[in-house]
Amino acid sequence: MKTLALALLGMLLALTQATLATEPPANFAIHDTPQPVPEISFQDADGQPRTLADFSGKIVLLNIWATWCAPCRKEMPTLDRLQAELGGPDFEVVALSVDRKGHKAVRKFFDEIGVKHLALNIDTSSKAMFTLGAFGLPLTLLIDRQGREVGRVVGPAEWDSPEMLGFIRDRIAAK
Repeated sequence: MKTLALALLGMLLALTQATLATEPPANFAIHDTPQPVPEISFQDADGQPRTLADFSGKIVLLNIWATWCAPCRKEMPTLDRLQAELGGPDFEVVALSVDRKGHKAVRKFFDEIGVKHLALNIDTSSKAMFTLGAFGLPLTLLIDRQGREVGRVVGPAEWDSPEMLGFIRDRIAAK
C-alpha cells in the first residue's frame, strides 16, 4: 500500500511540476489570443536596418530598454544569461535599446557589465517604445513564430529564473 501511495505521490508531483512550467510567471500578462505586433524598425550594431520580420519563425523575447533606466540595467545580465541558455534557431532575445546617445553608449554599457550573448540593437528615435505602447521601461514582449504578441511584462523580471526558463522552454517546444 505504501508503494502505491508513493508512486501516486510521485506521479502527482511530476504532473504538478509539468503544469507549473507551462504557467506564466506572475508578472507575465498573457493574452487570450495572440495579438498583432505593430511594425517597428531599428538598427543593428553595424547600423544596418532591422525589423521584427528578420526573426520570423523564431520565438522572440523583445526587450525595450535603455542604459539610463536603473531596472533595465539590473535585468540586462539575466537577459544575457537567458540568451546564452536558450538562444538559437528557435529562440532569440532581442534587446532593443532606445538610447539617444547611440551605439557607443550601448556598447560601453555591454562591455561594463559583461554582456556577451545579446546582439546590440538600437532605436535612437524611441519610436518603437511608443509604437508598442510602453509607458515606462523596461517593456518586454513575448512574440510567437508568426510575429504575434503572446504576452508582455511591464517592468523588470528575472529572465534566467527556473520559473521563467521553464515557461519560455515550453513556448519554444510548442511548435
